[in-house]
Amino acid sequence: MEKKSIVRAAAVQIAPDLTSREKTLAKVLEAIHEAATKGAELVVFPETFVPWYPYFSFVLPPVLSGKEHVRLYDEAVTVPSAATEAIAAAARNQGIVVVLGINERDHGSLYNTQLVFDADGALILKRRKITPTFHERMIWGQGDASGLKVVESHVGRIGALACWEHYNPLARYALMAQHEEIHVAQFPGSMVGPIFAEQIEVTIRHHALESGCFVVNATGWLTDEQIASITPDQGLQKALRGGCMTAIVSPEGKHLAPPLVEGEGMVFADLDMSLIVKRKRMMDSVGHYARPELLHLVIDGRATAPMVASRTSFETAPASTERSNSDGHFDNTSSDRDSDQRVAVLRSQAG
Repeated sequence: MEKKSIVRAAAVQIAPDLTSREKTLAKVLEAIHEAATKGAELVVFPETFVPWYPYFSFVLPPVLSGKEHVRLYDEAVTVPSAATEAIAAAARNQGIVVVLGINERDHGSLYNTQLVFDADGALILKRRKITPTFHERMIWGQGDASGLKVVESHVGRIGALACWEHYNPLARYALMAQHEEIHVAQFPGSMVGPIFAEQIEVTIRHHALESGCFVVNATGWLTDEQIASITPDQGLQKALRGGCMTAIVSPEGKHLAPPLVEGEGMVFADLDMSLIVKRKRMMDSVGHYARPELLHLVIDGRATAPMVASRTSFETAPASTERSNSDGHFDNTSSDRDSDQRVAVLRSQAG
């Protein structure tokens, strides 16, 4: 794939429709079209934007949140589905890379999931937030490290994390070690107040500097009417304002356009990919500035599952049948062979 020297990116800050997945999806499709008509080759949406972020769980006690929790299940997105096909078609038709946050429904569980669609419409990454934060733990299950991947796309190497995953330095390092060129960050927005926006800014600018990559961050927005629909308590409503920092940051930690901290809109910027080398020649934290013989990351990238099929043996293999191979792992090939022979003997006796 030919490397692009300049990539035009768009970060979207809009309000979801808190009544319908389909209505929120329609806003996403409209924004993809608008971004593409303005020359964007990459468009990023906020955390779990479809159908909406579970703001209710931040202000309602668990005993009162059941109805809204069930409604979120009903409107959540399965992968694949008509909703994901619609996004894929829009990406393909507009020739644009789309990064979308969704509430993913997988049978009886919900997950905070990030989807990356390439410019040809292919879904090249589906990852789940590894640890939901605070109130979110009542809503989402935990992801695994199988999604901590950097993927090749039409605009370059993309990695993604959601919200406070950026406070997990090892998760960030996993993407840095895979040489991400564009990091996508997603936050809910309209929460906690101005201090949340300040924290987001510090976080994304630091990651850009440390990783030597661009960061495109999108946060959501709630209108006053939407806030009132979530809770009539004016004191609690204050917790659903502020916290917006939709921004695009260079590898030198600079804003490439004025960030958007309130209201709906888009932030556009041209990413000069040569700035990556300009930064990394000074400090490459996973290259010449690393000390892997002293400090390195070990990651279990296997997808987890509640059940794994395994062969049942009739006896425990003696320890002497296990051999350590050159990489330090145990080779129990001979014990497997012995187990097969025991099974054959038992079958013969039964016959």
